[in-house]
Amino acid sequence: MSPLTLGLVVFAFALGATLLGMLLVVVVLWLTLLFLSFGLFAPANPTAVVALMVAALSVSAALFLILELDRPFDGLIAISNEPIVKAMSYLGH
Repeated sequence: MSPLTLGLVVFAFALGATLLGMLLVVVVLWLTLLFLSFGLFAPANPTAVVALMVAALSVSAALFLILELDRPFDGLIAISNEPIVKAMSYLGH
């Protein structure tokens, strides 16, 4: 097996998470403190509350997408590994 083929196999089937757990913890804690401070110092009117809720929803959706796209072969947003397997079978011949 050539080094290029081996590299493709390792790249295609590397199902382990690439995001560090500690990085995720730090980002979530930082965002929690950020939104907590915004909630404490923002005026208590409906516009500010709705703006904070929309911002929190968008940040949580972005974190969800990052975590889902980190592992492409499983989760809610998953791709098939069939094209990679078919390409590897052609490379093996």
